[in-house]
Amino acid sequence: MFWRRTYSNETVKEILDPTRKICKIMMSCPKMGLEAALNESGIRISADLVEDILKRFENGGMQAYRFFEWAQKQRNYTHSVRAYNIMIGSLAKIRQYQIMWDLVNKMRGKGVLNVETFSIIMRKYARAKKVDEAIYTFNVMDKYGVPPNLAAFNSLLSTFCKSKNVRKAQEIFDSMKDRFVPDSKTYSILLDGWGRDPNLPKAREIFSEMVEKGCYPDIVTYGIMVDVLCKAGRVDEAVGIVRDMESRGCRPTSFIYTVLVHTYGIENRIGDAVKTFLEMETNGINADVVIYNALIGAFCKVNRLNNVSRVLDEMERKGVAPNSRTSNIILNSLISRGENDEAFRVFRRMIKVCDPDVDTYTMMIKMFCGSDQLEMALKVWKYMSLKQFVPSMHTFSVLINGLCEKGEVTKACVFLEEMIEKGIRPSDVGAVEKLKYGLSRTRYRAIAEVVVRFWCLMGKANEEYVFCTAAWPGSMGCVLFSHLAIGIYRVLPMGLLKLLVG
Repeated sequence: MFWRRTYSNETVKEILDPTRKICKIMMSCPKMGLEAALNESGIRISADLVEDILKRFENGGMQAYRFFEWAQKQRNYTHSVRAYNIMIGSLAKIRQYQIMWDLVNKMRGKGVLNVETFSIIMRKYARAKKVDEAIYTFNVMDKYGVPPNLAAFNSLLSTFCKSKNVRKAQEIFDSMKDRFVPDSKTYSILLDGWGRDPNLPKAREIFSEMVEKGCYPDIVTYGIMVDVLCKAGRVDEAVGIVRDMESRGCRPTSFIYTVLVHTYGIENRIGDAVKTFLEMETNGINADVVIYNALIGAFCKVNRLNNVSRVLDEMERKGVAPNSRTSNIILNSLISRGENDEAFRVFRRMIKVCDPDVDTYTMMIKMFCGSDQLEMALKVWKYMSLKQFVPSMHTFSVLINGLCEKGEVTKACVFLEEMIEKGIRPSDVGAVEKLKYGLSRTRYRAIAEVVVRFWCLMGKANEEYVFCTAAWPGSMGCVLFSHLAIGIYRVLPMGLLKLLVG
């Protein structure tokens, strides 16, 4: 009844909301029929509408790019800089780097390139462990008519620090600090990077150098230093920093209090966590959803769920809406203790007040797969599709692995097909190893190797090589055809079969 009622509500909303109508078309239409379906919809697009759709389909792979291409053909419409930047980030996420740089060249032709565009590219390269490509992006900015400045330099450093490669960031800083005069933000980025490493002595060294260079700490730097000390297990020393700030007339921010509450929760010091939360309110700082989440996490850590309920009630009274992070903290706590039924009840309650994120859906699907409730896992997947939420590569992998573990190899192939249709590329072949194993246990063992070869090829080739049979190497086509001859079509869904052999 829950799923049927939700379906009815979503149908009504879809009729009234053009965004939902476009999302449904994109979720349901194959790549070849998408443009025709969008044309027939009669929807007039705007910059805000396109940006919203692209943001929703950041995990949508090439389906998002096809919408992007369709939109630019519409009358009286021109892509905004934000639309370009969202699309560039989305393409980089699925490693479609050639198409990504084609868009950069289009932006250059329109004169709309900016530092943010290159920052996005550097960040995506760094996350993919492509160090040389990230540095190359910074170095070619000049050639694209966007001279690198201190903001771009800071962005490059931040890219590596957030990608857990602070040593490379430090190396770049040491080689370029004469070219770009560092400011307090530059040092704060490095300070945060060494804190994530974690390397407290190096963080102290950066802090000292910052002061020596005349870049005196601001509230952001103090916040980072408190975070660094807490990550190093020195919460009492961090409190000393806070007291020193207060003596200098610098009032701690909600971020600093959140870090302290979170750390006390990790250390099972629930009394100190509550005391710090109350101290913040006494000092006139309104609690936001972030610090409430930290407090909820602290109570979950010590298994005090009654207190969690009280916190949620207080949030409601004060008009602070929970977010997906709130539900994820509670769900993770319940699932880790094996309370799956209660976790599902919480999931059903929370989706009425906040939209789940990719971690929420992945967590629930993994929970049901792990407890032999594949039907429920598939219902969560169906609900996710109904909400027009695009799953990530990790979400696909969790479901495919879960199906394979239970011997549902054919169903796993269906989701592999959907993943391929969306142009979502794997980072390695690990995500399909269980599918390979599941197929190898059938009497059609030959297809296992075909799937893995195809998976590897997909990670290297341009999407057009994946979907166009004519572009495939002849030998690969022959191998696939020979496997067909021994009857693999009985194992594979027709859609995946067509993708493999055209």
